[in-house]
Parts: sequence; structure tokens; C-alpha cells
Amino acid sequence: MISFSLAGKRALVTGANTGIGQAIAVGLAEAGAEVIAAGRSSCAETVALTGGRELRLDFADPMAASGAFAEPIDILVNNAGIIRRADSVDFTEADWDEVMDVNLKAVFFTCQAFAKAALARGAGGRIINIASLLSFQGGIRVPSYTASKHGVAGLTKLLANEWAAKGINVNAIAPGYIETNNTEALRADPARSQAILDRIPAGRWGEAADIAGAAVFLASPAAAYVHGAVLNVDGGWLAR
Repeated sequence: MISFSLAGKRALVTGANTGIGQAIAVGLAEAGAEVIAAGRSSCAETVALTGGRELRLDFADPMAASGAFAEPIDILVNNAGIIRRADSVDFTEADWDEVMDVNLKAVFFTCQAFAKAALARGAGGRIINIASLLSFQGGIRVPSYTASKHGVAGLTKLLANEWAAKGINVNAIAPGYIETNNTEALRADPARSQAILDRIPAGRWGEAADIAGAAVFLASPAAAYVHGAVLNVDGGWLAR
């Protein structure tokens, strides 16, 4: 029987204080997982919604999670991320480095810490990285974000190649245009927002909860043979 149950599993979700991270944390909890909500700011609301607990991590330090896997963790969701917007001719080194550190370097070293711990105890696990439509497209005015999310897609495939036979499934979700803090600037621009909406076959911006089901699937026994996938949850954007 195909199972989507996460009963008895423990999940660590980064950037779980709001938006997509919070929605994923709630979805995993509803599927039966014990959830650790990690973020640089308070995750108290997420803890209240999931019945889990909080872990303060600031991924401005890419090694922030190096000690987070002393206890067994079955599921890792790398959701924490930041974005900086400016014309490429004006983009600063600081904005490049800050985004790459959080969105890509921290993702790799958090995956590494998770895998080291899982392999040391002879267990498998599930890693779900949050990619983006900009893992496939260029976008505009977000050079470091685009580079980092292309990197997340590639890193997901590389780690799947190395760890699939060791019982660790590594996959990614590429959200479309979702109503979160990261897209606030786009939604505040009426012309840009309408242009985006006009291209989405589903006819609406996504909600953070739209990503949760995909995360539950990838974390569950139902996805046992899924490795190295980047699952688009975009209302049909990339199909247009």
C-alpha cells in the first residue's frame, strides 16, 4: 500500500518562521512528523501550529547547522533563503556574497551535516531543497538569487547521485510565484504583478500551502524511488 504517513519521523525545516517554510512545517506535522522549526527569527507561531519545537539558526553563517544533527533527524527541508534586487551593473559584491552564502553554501553544508549524521548511524533520510523557477530561467535584477537557485538544482542532482544508493533521497521543489515576503516587491508593482498573473495557466498567484503537499510527498514512503528530481509547483508557469 502506498503510504504518505510521516508518523515516527523527525523533520528539520529551515526558514520555518513564515511563508513557504511555515506551510511545509505544518504539512509535515499534519502527516505525522515531529517538526523542528529553524530560523534566525522567532518560529513561535510555527511551533504553535505544529506542536513541535524551535531551533534558532542564522544561515548568514553557512556552517550554522553543523551541530544540528546530534539527535536523529529523518527529513531535512532547506527552505531558508534571501533575495537582493538591483540592476546587474549596480549589483554589489556584498549583496552577491550574502545571497550565495545563505541560498547555496549553507544548503550544501547543511546537507553535508545531515548526511554525515545519517550515514554514521546507518540510517537513510530525505532531503528536500527549495529551488525556484529561477533554477531554470534568468529573471531580471536578481543575479545572485538566480545563480544560487541554479546552483541548488545542480547540487540536488549531484547529491542524489552520491547518496541515492546509501538510502538518502535528495530532491527539490521549485515554487512558482507564491505570495510570500520574497515576492512582495513584485506584487506591489501593478504592471509587473499583472504580467506575471497573465502567464500563469492556473490564473492565480500561488499560496505557501500549495508547496506543502509536494514536500509531504517527497518526504514520504510514496517517493522512495524519487531521486534528483526538481518538482515544479508553479501553476503551469514553465509549461506556458
